[in-house]
Amino acid sequence: MEELAHAKVNFSLRVLRRRPDGFHEIDTLMVPITLCDSIEITAARAFEFRCSERALPSGGDNLVVRAARLFFAETNRSPEVRIVLSKRIPHGAGLGGGSSDAAATLRVLNRFFDAGLARARLIELAAQLGSDVPFFIDEKPAICRGRGEIVTPATLPSGFRLLLLKPEFGVATSWAYSRWRNARALHGIGYEAQQLGGQNLVNDLERPVFEKFVFLAQMKNWLLRQAEVAGALLSGSGSTVFGVLRDVGSGEALIRRARAELDPNLWAHSCETM
Repeated sequence: MEELAHAKVNFSLRVLRRRPDGFHEIDTLMVPITLCDSIEITAARAFEFRCSERALPSGGDNLVVRAARLFFAETNRSPEVRIVLSKRIPHGAGLGGGSSDAAATLRVLNRFFDAGLARARLIELAAQLGSDVPFFIDEKPAICRGRGEIVTPATLPSGFRLLLLKPEFGVATSWAYSRWRNARALHGIGYEAQQLGGQNLVNDLERPVFEKFVFLAQMKNWLLRQAEVAGALLSGSGSTVFGVLRDVGSGEALIRRARAELDPNLWAHSCETM
């Protein structure tokens, strides 16, 4: 049995305050995109987990393994499955790959074992795994509040065409939030909200992230200078910067231009919102 785990971008991300529990209160519009990992589950004599990306942990620190263990503890079923995770979403990218993988694991195990866990219970289990994981249970546009676990469906026109650009380095989410309050704006970088199709593109984490990783600010400015791009923003804490394209067919040409003018080793992907 196979399940797709879609990535996300943040069309808006407002950081409101630091909470007593150490997390930050946020208000963010998260949108699933067609870029995805896949999870395949088959019966086995004992629990096995394999991942196509060897750099990721394969033991108890992996979110897929944690999600599986949580499911088996919840349902009191024997963990006799082999889980194979095929990665396409880059790590440390602000695209929610690990969180999406965890949510997809809960969904596919629920179907594989015909466990009958209701959506509300899946969301409760997802919240135990991470702030973003509840959003990925439904994989639909949503306003996420609290530390991200309070998910309210949102209406958003489908089919925005996106270009995703990511350098070879990643950004740690916890670091970005820790620098949020005292971060300084860089000269020549626009942080104000961009109006696009009735939506405001804005991200409060751009200040701390751009202050340290200046190349990401340069990527955003480069995208905004391209005639094919209607808006550009850091996704989550980065290190992916995405551009919203005006024309469906402009993605591949922009990828070639970005690698020629910015960095030949850029990871780049053209996709759509869902």
